[in-house]
Amino acid sequence: MVENISKSSVLDKSIQYWNPGKTKQWQRDGVDLVIGKREGYYLYDMDGKQLMDLHLNGGTYNLGHRNHEIISTLKNAMDQFDIGNHHFPSIARAQLAEKFNQCTPDNLQYSIFSSGGGEAIDVAIKSARYATKRKKIVSVKYAYHGHTGIAVSLGNERYSKPFLSEGNADEVVNVIFNDLEAMERVLSREDVAGVIIETIPATYGFPLPEPGYLEGTKRLCEKYGSLYIADEVQTGLLRTGRLWGFEYHGIKPDIMVTAKGLSGGIYPIAATVVSEKVGQWMNEDGFAHISTFGGSELGCVVAMKVLEISQRTEVVENVGYVARYLQAGLERIKNQHADYFTGIRQRGVILGLEFSKPDGAKDVMRALYDNGVWAIYSMLDTKVLQFKPGILLDQRYCDDLLDRVETSIAQVVRNI
Repeated sequence: MVENISKSSVLDKSIQYWNPGKTKQWQRDGVDLVIGKREGYYLYDMDGKQLMDLHLNGGTYNLGHRNHEIISTLKNAMDQFDIGNHHFPSIARAQLAEKFNQCTPDNLQYSIFSSGGGEAIDVAIKSARYATKRKKIVSVKYAYHGHTGIAVSLGNERYSKPFLSEGNADEVVNVIFNDLEAMERVLSREDVAGVIIETIPATYGFPLPEPGYLEGTKRLCEKYGSLYIADEVQTGLLRTGRLWGFEYHGIKPDIMVTAKGLSGGIYPIAATVVSEKVGQWMNEDGFAHISTFGGSELGCVVAMKVLEISQRTEVVENVGYVARYLQAGLERIKNQHADYFTGIRQRGVILGLEFSKPDGAKDVMRALYDNGVWAIYSMLDTKVLQFKPGILLDQRYCDDLLDRVETSIAQVVRNI
């Protein structure tokens, strides 16, 4: 049982026993938050302060905090299931794998389950190397794909360098996002196992792919014998307005990764969905990759409910409505402060708000926090605020949110 202790005690224990650097950094950023109650698209500080959640822990709470359908599904599953045994076939894993086969491109055949996104990325890279018998991976400069062993080597050195995990030139090559010529220069050497791309790079501030970039990258992969790996951890599950973000580009990836929101915010689970060719290692040696908690039977049941909700006609329509409504409201606010609030990057309910000052997103984040909204700046581009509304919002919530955004940006501009 969790002890009922004071907020100051939680902060002290976090500095002493958990993560001193992270705890202190949030306090320096003016975010003195310890989450207590949480419900729907709201968080509550231990002291009772209510916050509209526009971070969603990277999309984990796509369906809201403590979604009643997800909780009910998990409770019912616990009458029959537990984590299960990863060595054996299971009802829940077989059914979830079939669901992925039905809701992904027709070239994707097998689902490999993990406990989180980083692990699922590791599986994707291992599978690509198996299928191509090549080791080199191309990723986007300033990308982020997780903190696990292989995944951390693919992203920005901020996360890999402290742990001596940078990929050497024979293993990892970074290219600039939206530079198709740079991509071809690397792939034309015909020694690349796969190209991994977040459909819209999140930690880099959601820069949108230019017309033809992702499509061109897929064609280059086919031309030079490399695999296309779609990281849909933050862009999947309807956040772009379609179930998978790459659908806008007519792409059939060789490998797709989904996580975060697949859990419903209730039970950790991730999936790497691969083509028959990429998954052939499971026919050679099905024990070659093992994950004790990957594909927990309880997690699989939760994930099936998440997929079902995310494909409902009314939910798809709602995402389109919310995206248009917020875009109109944010454009109005931007026009009021055009010298400071300079741009809106958007696809569906994935938004990056651009500001003219290098640390502008940090300033707006603090003001929003004071006014009851939690949204986080992009870690690798602090002039961009990550703005991630949920897919089940209603107009009343949107109106309240836009009022608070307008107030907060006006306060920042007055203090410049």
